[in-house]
Amino acid sequence: MRYYIPSCVDAVDTPVCNQVFDSLEKAYRFYKEYGRLGGFDVRKATEKKDSDGTIILKHFVCSKEGFNEVKFGNSDEVVAKEVRGRRTVTRRCGCKAKFVVKITSQNRYYVLNFVELHNHTLASETGRQFLRASREMTVGLRSIVFDAAKVNIGCSKTFSLVKEMTGGYANVGATLRDFRNFDRDLKEFVGERDGQMLIDKFRVMQETSKSFYFAHEVDAEGHLTMLFWADPVGRRNFEIYGDAVSFDATFDTNKYNMIFAPFTGVDKHDRCLTFAACLLSKEDICHYNWAFKQFVKAMGRNPVVFITDQCPAMKVGNRLCKETDFMEKMKKYIWSSNLEIEEFENGWQSVIKEFNSEDNKWLANMYEIRKSWIPSYFRDNPMFGLMRTTSRQRNETERLDHESNSSKPNTLSRWFLEDDVADLFTRTIFYKVQEEILASCLEMQIKRMSEEVDGVTQLDIKDVKVKDKLFKVAVSKTHAVCSCKKFVMCGILCRHAFCGLKQIGVTKFPRSLVLNRWMKIAECRTSSQSVSVSSDFFKMEQVSLKLTNLWFDFRQTLNKAGVQMDKLDYVHKIIKQISSDLENCGGDGADFSKRDHIAAMVGEQPVGDVSILVPNVCKNKENYFKRLISEREKALNKANKRIRRCKECSGTNHDSRTCPRKKTGSTDARADNQS
Repeated sequence: MRYYIPSCVDAVDTPVCNQVFDSLEKAYRFYKEYGRLGGFDVRKATEKKDSDGTIILKHFVCSKEGFNEVKFGNSDEVVAKEVRGRRTVTRRCGCKAKFVVKITSQNRYYVLNFVELHNHTLASETGRQFLRASREMTVGLRSIVFDAAKVNIGCSKTFSLVKEMTGGYANVGATLRDFRNFDRDLKEFVGERDGQMLIDKFRVMQETSKSFYFAHEVDAEGHLTMLFWADPVGRRNFEIYGDAVSFDATFDTNKYNMIFAPFTGVDKHDRCLTFAACLLSKEDICHYNWAFKQFVKAMGRNPVVFITDQCPAMKVGNRLCKETDFMEKMKKYIWSSNLEIEEFENGWQSVIKEFNSEDNKWLANMYEIRKSWIPSYFRDNPMFGLMRTTSRQRNETERLDHESNSSKPNTLSRWFLEDDVADLFTRTIFYKVQEEILASCLEMQIKRMSEEVDGVTQLDIKDVKVKDKLFKVAVSKTHAVCSCKKFVMCGILCRHAFCGLKQIGVTKFPRSLVLNRWMKIAECRTSSQSVSVSSDFFKMEQVSLKLTNLWFDFRQTLNKAGVQMDKLDYVHKIIKQISSDLENCGGDGADFSKRDHIAAMVGEQPVGDVSILVPNVCKNKENYFKRLISEREKALNKANKRIRRCKECSGTNHDSRTCPRKKTGSTDARADNQS
């Protein structure tokens, strides 16, 4: 029998007899750390308690202590078993290494016995990362897995990402299997209670912040069918930017195939932001009507313009679109914002007649509702870039605010008015206005200019990029109006109006043409009180951010230490000192269990019976069985799918009609007949 003693373990980390610990848990962690450094795993073994239930004697042993129990089943049962059992290896070999502690009169524990000899090889330095003592899904790792899942990053990619963050697989502190096991535990914690847990979480958020609004409906059986929510930031943004609202239903959502429909708008940086959102089980008038009513109830008023997508099932024929220039010709009349109603009507009819599409039912229906989607009919309504509904999300508003406030963009013209525009508007909007200013100087031709009457000058302006059209502009020192109506639709003054202002010598941007929604100080002019949310509301986000910063600072510290052993020893010494200080302060991370952490991230499990059941799998147009499926799920479905075999040869790549054996037999038969 050969024996092995852990080497390369400092004396301060090696147990000695009569060593004293403040608690049993600290004694266990000390021996577990000794095992990790020495190359073996540790487990808790027998114990002895007094009449009060206090542990007075405790054994901690090597994980290979004792022997595995071998069970021999009935041979007939083994043969009849269809699923082969999991193959395992024998891990226990009767190792005698142990660490025994006993309680003292001061309720502390001292080392009664310590055996350091092992009858098996110990893990090498490269193999220590796979020991259970070296693998732990810490609070930080669990938070990373959870945060990655929220942006659809799976366990494999998350594990690779953490590997890069920490500098190698050995530094992760867990394996890919540990990541997947935690993801499994997270899903099992939620289980079939996600509907109830979501509503419970929304109720807590509403209690935490009175500005949070939500509503839901269930069917007769208690299944969730409709859910609407709007957070305080979204409701505050609606007051500032809620002139035009886009409602865009999306079909590829979750495993229940519910319709996800956000209410979105455009902020002062011309970026998308979300006011509210809803989940609906059906795509019908009843469900959409409920969502719109909840939106108005949450926001307190109707928007000026509501923009929605038409049913995606309605499409123009592929041949008409792909094999002809039908769409190219039609786009000139559909999406042009400079056409009058009469011009659109004549253009539409000419294209329909050219392609003999008078009998096309879909085109006829679209023409009937033209006042709801053709720009020529709502040039007097504010659209602010929401002409077409698309997927819109919140952006980095704070970063854009910083860029707009901390610097001033370069001006390209010698017109003082451009400097005034740079001070008023955000950088994104300034560049849009700047484009109009430059065009007013380079691309405009004044065909007629009247005398000033009551401070107003009338101009007919030709845009070199727009053929056969004159734009009528009326300007004064304080205002401007153009027949293109771009300012009405987009809130940005057009190039034609700028040309008129320049012609009459205006050097300061008229304040009557400044919309609050595009200004740098847009939020300062709202009547809403500042959104105040309890710190508990963002507790997990703050913890996640702090952990990220800690990782960054730690990596920077290691980079400064480089590969010099004296500096690395210093860093290690400081880390161990911090760990000791936290223990002395009562900071024990072990008290924060995995279940507690999961509950903090996704919410507590419902107590008692679940009153709100999970939604039924919906069957809406364009979304039936269109949920995004992972590669792993595809592989599992393929593995569970019954394999179709050929009746002639039992092959899997063909059927009996195309079987090679059958063809060979027919050829042989013909050859025999010919002979």
